[in-house]
Amino acid sequence: MREQFETTKLHKGNGKGFFFIGCDHDKPPAPTQNLLLAALPHSDYERLLPYLTGVPLMAGSTLHGAGNKENYLYFLVEGRVSRIHVLADGAQAEFAVTGREGVIGLPAILGGESMPSYAITSESGYAYRIESSRLKTMLEENGALVQLLLRYTQALMTQIAQNCVCNRHHTIEQQLCRWLLNSLDRTDTNDLGVTHEAIAALMGVRRESVTESMSYLKKRGVIQPSRGHVVVLDRQRLEASVCECYSVVKREYDRLLPEQFLKLS
Repeated sequence: MREQFETTKLHKGNGKGFFFIGCDHDKPPAPTQNLLLAALPHSDYERLLPYLTGVPLMAGSTLHGAGNKENYLYFLVEGRVSRIHVLADGAQAEFAVTGREGVIGLPAILGGESMPSYAITSESGYAYRIESSRLKTMLEENGALVQLLLRYTQALMTQIAQNCVCNRHHTIEQQLCRWLLNSLDRTDTNDLGVTHEAIAALMGVRRESVTESMSYLKKRGVIQPSRGHVVVLDRQRLEASVCECYSVVKREYDRLLPEQFLKLS
């Protein structure tokens, strides 16, 4: 019941309050749109390719439930997935976000098989999944993939740690700016289809606090919020308003997964 409750808070079934409208994939994006897969040596990528299955991700869908065995790993090529931890009283907060730079399902290959948290699609998109048992077998003979996933895991740990400090010591406005920038980094548009309620649920704060911070950023010409959308008008001002946490995490991702390592042009 809790899983259904939490999903409902992020994705309303009546068509209102969606994070993003579902994506049409007549021609699915290539697996190499995922930066981890793109970083693999060609021979390693070719060995992995036959076991990858493309799956559309709809906003609000649950990839992994709390405590459930994570039978698949999802390499995102579009969209965004939030890792959300829920307390016994129903209180919740996002502690990590993943886009095309990463993968969902790491516990399956780290030995734990599950986590006491949810992985919920917070922006519709597309992913390529692989059975965790298959990937674990391939890791035994693929050093490049092992190193890649270890680097990514370290970057993810930095994100989680920094988010914890940020949520404890920085203002709601600064946290909101960080959240918006993280979302922008994982999409190709400055128009984020998200409600105040959904942002508040992910940040673990009151909706009124998010609305107040949105109003302040709007007055400064940084964003233009509307019903179910937030358009970022001035990214430079948004970056000037955020706390150090955004740049700390970004630098760590760049250090561990630099452009030359990811073979990005």
